[in-house]
Formats: sequence, C-alpha cells, structure tokens
Amino acid sequence: MDENELRWQLRQLPRELDPPRDLWPGIAARLQAPAPRRRRPWLGVLAMAASLCLAVGVAFYLRGPAAPAPGLEAELVQREAEALTREYQAALREFEGAPLPEPLAPALATLDDSAAEIREALSEQPGSARLLDQLKRTYTRRLALTQRAVVG
Repeated sequence: MDENELRWQLRQLPRELDPPRDLWPGIAARLQAPAPRRRRPWLGVLAMAASLCLAVGVAFYLRGPAAPAPGLEAELVQREAEALTREYQAALREFEGAPLPEPLAPALATLDDSAAEIREALSEQPGSARLLDQLKRTYTRRLALTQRAVVG
C-alpha cells in the first residue's frame, strides 16, 4: 500500500461520528456522585501495630532506665566518688608549687570547702547520683580555675 492509497482511504472515513445514544447524562451523574471509598484492610492492621509500638515506647520512656538494686547503686556511687576524688587530687598535684594569684585564694578555698561538704553529704547519702554530679561539677570548676590561673 502506498501513501496515496492510504490518504484516499482516510478521506473516505466519516469526519464525525455520533454515538448511538446521548452519553452526557451518565457522565454528569458519575461526576456528581461521591467517589467510592477503596477499602484497605491492611491499613487498620498497620495503624494498630503503630499504636502498639507507640504505647510500648511511651511506657519504656516513662519507666526510665532500669535502676540497680538500692545497695548496689549506693556502692556504685561511692566507688565513682572515690575514683573521681583520686583523679582530681592527681590533677591538682600537677599544679603543685605553681604560683597562684592572691585574689583567687578565696574562690579556690570556697570550691575546696564545697567539695568537702559534698563528700560528707555523700557519706550520709551514699546512693545520691545528684550529689555525685555536684561533686564532678565542683572538681571541674576548681581544676579549670587553677589551670587558668597557672597558665594564663
């Protein structure tokens, strides 16, 4: 079949073709009707699983980390405080003999007194993690102030 013959056949086809019936009422009805909801049975199962995971996560979060036995906790805090004190004293020995500015003496004495009071409080409340944290902060401040005075 050549190109001219194809063109001739195309010209033979009708230009417009009317449908056997009026299609517009059916189209309009489908446009106005609400779309059917697709059922997704797995979506409910997925939502339930997510809710369960959330509930378990919130329960673990509210429960907090598992705490050791009270006697064990007190022993751990005491050991940590002793190790911290040994490290602090070793760090202070590095600065022994270094000249310290006179105006810093009261601040250093106050930090030393605070550390002694915290250690005494730890002997009365051996499992107090809050006191241990306070002791760490006091030692850190004392060492930082000493280092600044010696170096700078």
